[in-house]
Amino acid sequence: MIIKKEDITNFIPHRAPFLMIDNLILANAERFESDFFIEDDNVLVHSGHFEESGLIENIAQTCAAGFGFLDHGKDETPKIGFIGAVSKLEVFELPPVHSKIDTVATPTHQLGNIFLVKGENYCNGRKLLECEIKIVVT
Repeated sequence: MIIKKEDITNFIPHRAPFLMIDNLILANAERFESDFFIEDDNVLVHSGHFEESGLIENIAQTCAAGFGFLDHGKDETPKIGFIGAVSKLEVFELPPVHSKIDTVATPTHQLGNIFLVKGENYCNGRKLLECEIKIVVT
């Protein structure tokens, strides 16, 4: 683990109640990994399950933390990023509250400040969602 939950907001601009990442496990130029425990009071929980939008946001925040970690020391504050597009979205299942999701984000292409990232979420080794996200970093 390279960034613990108590330090994650030093690397991303997100704040509660819209914080969808706990720990950054791995960050290098090829891959970012994180985990997140889903509480029942999470704003993206509906009918006892974490919504698809929460899984996508978790992937985006995993990227934000990974980019923030790689850029740490270069800038004073974490960079702001925006989801520009989501494509190739496949949802396999939604995780219930009180479960931990593991996320893998793989940057595949970069054009200036626009990144194409393949994202995947897992719970207990089972794939929940996969997609491609275009992220614009300011």
